[in-house]
Amino acid sequence: MASSLSLLTRRTLLSHATAPSSPQILSRFFSASSPACARRTKTKLEEDIDMDELMEYLEDPGTNDSPSSSHLMLQEQRIVRHYLRLIEHEMPHLAALRKPFVPPTSEQPLVVRSIEYVGSKPTIKRSMVVAVDDLPLKDEKALKRLVLLAGPRWTPSPPADAGISKHAEWKHGFVKISCEDFMQPARNLKWISDTLDRLVERANSPAKEDGVWDGLPVDLRHVMAKSKKGKKGDHLRGRVLAKPTLRDFPREWLPKLPTTHEQPSLSSS
Repeated sequence: MASSLSLLTRRTLLSHATAPSSPQILSRFFSASSPACARRTKTKLEEDIDMDELMEYLEDPGTNDSPSSSHLMLQEQRIVRHYLRLIEHEMPHLAALRKPFVPPTSEQPLVVRSIEYVGSKPTIKRSMVVAVDDLPLKDEKALKRLVLLAGPRWTPSPPADAGISKHAEWKHGFVKISCEDFMQPARNLKWISDTLDRLVERANSPAKEDGVWDGLPVDLRHVMAKSKKGKKGDHLRGRVLAKPTLRDFPREWLPKLPTTHEQPSLSSS
């Protein structure tokens, strides 16, 4: 039985080996996929349309649109011209709303500051700056108590963002209080106002430990640290408390100007 099966197998292999092979059968051995799935070497447009017909579909180079950068430049020019027209035609009408500047009096010593950024949510933080000399304090002892109670909120010079002129006299310094604890800006400003009122009331009220207050020095560590961080030499030789200005230049060092009689004349002798 086994010999007959082996003989049948040999005859089958021999018949396959001697049978003529067709091109279709051989092509199936090299690729198992269908010829329709093969990648096209040319697009359908190149196969169906010649070069002359293809050029007819192309646009005229003279009618091409400008790039996006050119459109952005034109848009910027339109915006500038829009505001120039407003300045030319609308600004003169605002002269009717002009009001004379009235400087704040001694009854309005507070300077309130807020920052609003265009395109973002309004900030809730409020800051207030006031000169110590403008507060209703009784005497020099009350002034010193207020400076000690203010702590790092007191500075001998006006803060850079206080809205106070840099040429203003420093005198006894300034107090700055900020608050952003509440969600409403008005509540933050109210807290600042109440805190300042309590600060002035406590400084004016005499206490048993007044002698202790008189012996305490004013803490300037926060002022010195800020001046050292600026690296402008303000922490040297007492410049923190009194920054020298042009007025401090000795008059005797100024050169003496010649009088009218001593000036040379251009006329020939």
